Amino acid sequence: MSLYGWIIYNGNLITDKFMDYVQWFQKTAEDVGVEVEHVANNELLVSLMNGKPTFTMKDGISLKEKRPDFVHFADKDLHLARHIEGMGIPLFNSSRSIEICDNKSYMYQVLSLHNIPMPNTIIAPKIYEGLPVKNSAHLELVKKQLGFPLIIKEAFGSFGQQVYWINNESELEAMLTKLGGKEFVYQAPVTTSIGTDIRLNVVGDKVVAAMKRTSETDFRANVTAGGKTMPYEPTEEEKGLAVRSAKAVGAEFAGVDLLFGENGPILCEVNSNPHLRSIYECTGLNVADYMVRYIKSVVPERGVRK
Repeated sequence: MSLYGWIIYNGNLITDKFMDYVQWFQKTAEDVGVEVEHVANNELLVSLMNGKPTFTMKDGISLKEKRPDFVHFADKDLHLARHIEGMGIPLFNSSRSIEICDNKSYMYQVLSLHNIPMPNTIIAPKIYEGLPVKNSAHLELVKKQLGFPLIIKEAFGSFGQQVYWINNESELEAMLTKLGGKEFVYQAPVTTSIGTDIRLNVVGDKVVAAMKRTSETDFRANVTAGGKTMPYEPTEEEKGLAVRSAKAVGAEFAGVDLLFGENGPILCEVNSNPHLRSIYECTGLNVADYMVRYIKSVVPERGVRK
C-alpha cells in the first residue's frame, strides 16, 4: 500500500528549528517510500459549512481531491487536530494526547492516575487572566507541603523554558505576581538529579533511542538551556517507565524525560512532539525512521473513514 500523508506545522512559527523538523520528517518518509506533504495550519482552516465539518484549503483544493491516508501533527492547534480526527483521518499523535502533554497541570494529573513516579507536585489555583493576584493564602499550604527550594513550571512551555528555581518566600511571592493569570505547577526538586536527566524516545511500545543530558551551570538539563548530551543505555526499569508514561497520555510518539531518583527513575515530563535532531546528533539514530515505519504498519488497519 502506497501511503500519502500530511505533516501539519504552525504557519506563524516559521523558525529554523521547527522547519528542520518538518523537512527531516518529509525526507525520512520519502526514503521509506511514503509521500508526505507539509501543510501549515493557516492553510487548512477548520470550517463548518451548511452545518457540516469541512476544510477551507489553499488554492481551492477540496479534501475529496487530495485526502491524506494519515496526518502527522507537529503542532498544538487542538481545534484543527480534533477536526482532522472528526473527518476520519488517522492522526499521530491524537488530539487528546497533544492536549494532555501541552498542559503540564493536566499531564501530571493524568499520570498520577497511572501510578507513575514523579516529583511531588501542587497545581496552582486558577487566577483569571487580566485579574491581579489579590489573595496568596494558598502559599502557606505550598510552603508547608513542599518547602524550599522549589520549582515552578508554567503549564505551557517548551525546551526547558518557563521553568523557575525558587529559593525563598520573597522569590516565590515575586514569581506569583509576575505569572499573574498564567497556569502553573509547584514541584519539589529531585535533588539527586539536578542538572541531569535522560531523554528516551518512544515509538509505539518501544524505546528506540536514548541520551543523557547534563548541565554544569543550570538545574535544567535541556539542550536549549545549555545542556550537553551523550548516548545512554537505559535500564529495563527506565525503558518500562518511559513506555508506561507514553501510554498513560496516549502518545504513540513521545520524548519521555526521566530523572534519577534515590530509589529509581522518576518521570519529569512527556513531550508529544519531541524534536529529532539533537538525539540524532548524539546517537546517530533517526527516530523519524521508526515513526514512519510505525505509521506504515498501523494505518492499513485503521483505514480512512470517507
